[in-house]
Amino acid sequence: MKPNIPKLVFAILATIYFLWIAIDPMEGSFLDIVDLPIHETGHLLFRPFGEFMMIAGGSLFQVIMPAIFVGYFWWHEKPYSAAFVLFWVGQSIINVWIYANDAIVMQLVLTSGFTGSEGSFHDWNYLLTRTGLLGSHSTVAGFIRLLGTLTILAAAGLTIYFSFKDTNEMSEAL
Repeated sequence: MKPNIPKLVFAILATIYFLWIAIDPMEGSFLDIVDLPIHETGHLLFRPFGEFMMIAGGSLFQVIMPAIFVGYFWWHEKPYSAAFVLFWVGQSIINVWIYANDAIVMQLVLTSGFTGSEGSFHDWNYLLTRTGLLGSHSTVAGFIRLLGTLTILAAAGLTIYFSFKDTNEMSEAL
């Protein structure tokens, strides 16, 4: 089957962009300004489940929210769109890695305008301290980055794959 050229080009460009994010996450992405309010909303949504879940809820919701969109598009039999939004899930996981990786040095400027080392609250320092994993923060952060990178690679493969499929061929694509 012939590819849908615009979809294929868009998939290749997105793959290059999001792989660049996975390789050099500290450069940031345009989605960071979307991730932050979602992250902060997660704290509010998870607040009823106790302090630990309220703190974890920021990072959790930051990943759950784009995953909901993936599910929405998949449910509505739009596999290319679902695969494309999967890039956002991967980017969001990489964004969580940045925060988790900062758990000991606490040098990121947080929403308070200060770094964690200046007395501002740092989610991942708290989470890893409470779970006894602060000494293993590099391993935890490394796993998060690996998960984000694998998600981006899956999105790349799926968007390219689905750019060769007719959108009406959902059942055949699976």
